[in-house]
Amino acid sequence: MINIIDVNYQQTGESTSINNMGMRAMQARAFESRNSQYLLLKAPPASGKSRALMFLGLDKIHNQGLSKVIVAVPERSIGGSFASTKLSESGFFADWDIKPENNLCTAGGDKSKVKAFKRFMEGTDQILVCTHATLRFAFEELADHIFDNTLVAIDEFHHVSADADNILGTVLKSLMDNTTAHIVAMTGSYFRGDSVPVLTPEDEGKFDKVSFNYYEQLNGYSYLKSLGIGYHFYKGRYFKEDDEGVIAIAEVLDTDKKTIIHIPNVNSGESTKDKYDEVDAILEIIGEHIAKDTNTGIITVKRPDGKILKVADLVEEDGRDKVVEYLRNIKSVDDLDLIIALGMAKEGFDWQFCEHALTIGYRGSLTEIVQIVGRCTRDSSNKSHAQFTNLIAQPDAQDTEVKFAVNNMLKAITASLLMEQILAPNFKFKTKRDDEDIVPPGTLTIKGFKEPSTAKTKAIIENDLVDLKAAILQDAKVIAGSAGKVEPAIVNKVLIPKIIQTKYPDLTKAELEEVSQYLVVDSVISTAEVKEVGDKKFIRMADKFINIEDLNIDLIQSVNPFQKAFEILSKEVTVNVLKLIKEAIEATKISMTQEEAIELWPKLKAFKVQFGREPSLESNNLIEKRLAECLIYIREQRRRAGV
Repeated sequence: MINIIDVNYQQTGESTSINNMGMRAMQARAFESRNSQYLLLKAPPASGKSRALMFLGLDKIHNQGLSKVIVAVPERSIGGSFASTKLSESGFFADWDIKPENNLCTAGGDKSKVKAFKRFMEGTDQILVCTHATLRFAFEELADHIFDNTLVAIDEFHHVSADADNILGTVLKSLMDNTTAHIVAMTGSYFRGDSVPVLTPEDEGKFDKVSFNYYEQLNGYSYLKSLGIGYHFYKGRYFKEDDEGVIAIAEVLDTDKKTIIHIPNVNSGESTKDKYDEVDAILEIIGEHIAKDTNTGIITVKRPDGKILKVADLVEEDGRDKVVEYLRNIKSVDDLDLIIALGMAKEGFDWQFCEHALTIGYRGSLTEIVQIVGRCTRDSSNKSHAQFTNLIAQPDAQDTEVKFAVNNMLKAITASLLMEQILAPNFKFKTKRDDEDIVPPGTLTIKGFKEPSTAKTKAIIENDLVDLKAAILQDAKVIAGSAGKVEPAIVNKVLIPKIIQTKYPDLTKAELEEVSQYLVVDSVISTAEVKEVGDKKFIRMADKFINIEDLNIDLIQSVNPFQKAFEILSKEVTVNVLKLIKEAIEATKISMTQEEAIELWPKLKAFKVQFGREPSLESNNLIEKRLAECLIYIREQRRRAGV
């Protein structure tokens, strides 16, 4: 198996070092915006969002006149991240202190939790932690004004949506419209798993945004040097021998590495529908079952070489609370070797020693993939490399679900492309000028590049670039274009601007071009291969190395930023599977537009000069087919115009 993505980091230690108030880099950045009424904090797993909220909440109470802080988390297990903490020991002016009765992330029914929530709101206690569900139920029973002068912090904010049926979204809107409450929204993901926006554009505009990206986080670690993201395609069942005698999971599972295995969702095509049987099969592949500890629920398995492994089974419901409690108290790298899970061990779960996240089956949510990758990227002295592997069922032409399987494969690849964009180094871009002084480190100059010129475009580029990339990579036309159906220039100059315009309809034509150019340049440059020869740097662009000094916007816009993964994929799968993928892409209907026809016209003329004929609709080359479709479109437009 080869990785589609390999990213290397410099181990600067900057993201984990603390200042004189006990704050890490991300926390200090968030604290700079402590006076904002509405704050949206985007930062990856393990960057310290929980403690950042503690700093913000205590400042709101002690220095801004607020009376209470409510922290809402999606599930009870995450509540432990907000336990009482002696912040003053590291230099902060106050401690985060929660009374046991105000920790509502414990066992118990909804009615008792809501009763405790109402008691808290009526009393003088200052800090409470509860689940999203408890906040929703309590909000229904309380008048809006009760939340005046309160900070409401929503962890894993991507669970919210602007959809009218999303109750948490309704709570948020009511707080903003009808109260003086302050809101801190925190997320380790940059997008929801579906296409529904988290906030309406009007409400989102009220939030000040603090972003701390993946590259800043991982590059600033002390131990982690690299991260790989790979895909492995299998036939049959992932835990059984295929027709070539290969067991897919055995090929990619290295039990010397601390690993979390996520088995397929029971509703997915990869699932056998018997999750317990799948766990048993995995344990059998690992080795011989020795015992199950009655106190902790941890299973011991002996490998063929005699090594004893400790395995946590989070699929089995019976006794799961014991296993979760054991996981919560892990202190040493030797306390555990492997976790097998289905719906658990994702967001908010912390096992810092994890080296490999192995996920079986396609995951429909980009958010879920980001969360799973985050399980193995925490900095720890036992690892220099973190790995995410996705085992995906290979489409079979005989299978009635072939179209579904092909689409899953394509979506998985585009998810990896988005991860690559998130994880890649960050550059700043400027227009190249003849009288340019020395360019600061991390900045590239590009001939013909249009720099962001308004506050609006600067804010989009500063805070929303990854959200935009997520929207673009979920567009079927962009996927088809990236796989070779459409000229790169069409993807960059026509398809991408249309998606940006849909998301930001009030942008002027000039602003739209600035954002579009920046996004394309950032996508192409951040993931391109760079070589140094002497004191010069060269970047791979359109299959050749270009001196970085000679970069220009036309050259960059001639490159599809998302094509590389499909090139790797074509080498990884069989000819038959490649044919199925190609057929699925060809079936993607992309209507010809005037903008695309104008862009393709010079290429049409060049094609006729080069080959002495018109492009053919029957060609196996997707680009030639697109040129033929363009020719038909132009002739039809001329016929309608009577030309």
